[in-house]
Amino acid sequence: MKPQPMVVPFWSPEEVEAAINGILAHLAAGKVLAYPTETVYGFGGAVDERSVESLVNLKGRAPGKPFLLLVASSDMITRLGLNLSSYAATLAARFWPGPLTLVLSGGENRVPARLRGPEGGVAVRWTPHRSLQRLIMAHGGPLTSTSANRPGVPPAMAADEIVTQWTDAVVRAKLLVLDGGRLKESSPSTVVDCTGRRPRVIRPGAISAAELKERVPDLVGDA
Repeated sequence: MKPQPMVVPFWSPEEVEAAINGILAHLAAGKVLAYPTETVYGFGGAVDERSVESLVNLKGRAPGKPFLLLVASSDMITRLGLNLSSYAATLAARFWPGPLTLVLSGGENRVPARLRGPEGGVAVRWTPHRSLQRLIMAHGGPLTSTSANRPGVPPAMAADEIVTQWTDAVVRAKLLVLDGGRLKESSPSTVVDCTGRRPRVIRPGAISAAELKERVPDLVGDA
């Protein structure tokens, strides 16, 4: 796909570095990014009320359906005041960066309410996607994340699918699409609720229950 004003190459390290300043300006304006991850293309932005509202409006997200946070360092979790219990820290040490999403407690007065699930937890994943890691570190904080697709349509696996579905937002510069090429089919991340006394699998995914139980034997649920 030929580069367009709001579609920028985001594949090689050189392309990523060339795009960083423009991406950061887009984030600072409270607008939404579409970006490649280790699984599918995602939508996201900065972790503040204005940026989250922009994401809600673009996605048409129903109340009660939260977004997750992508991080690239443990310090980002600490700064948001999120709690890593001893078993959550064990899972993070073994499987991060990687396809494991942990739902954490804490973050009061630091994390917008729309990022919390029905039970109050905040979903976090340390992405292993190298280009996305570089962007998050340059941004200096987490990015929100949700799949880049309309209801009933499979998550996008390539940038041109996003442009086709969200042409108006791209043309009006509300959405900046980072083109990281076509992604390979892969399993979603495993999601583990870490807000209770015991870890609980709430979505099976790439990491199996057997692998998780090697580190936390009292895990509840299958994956």
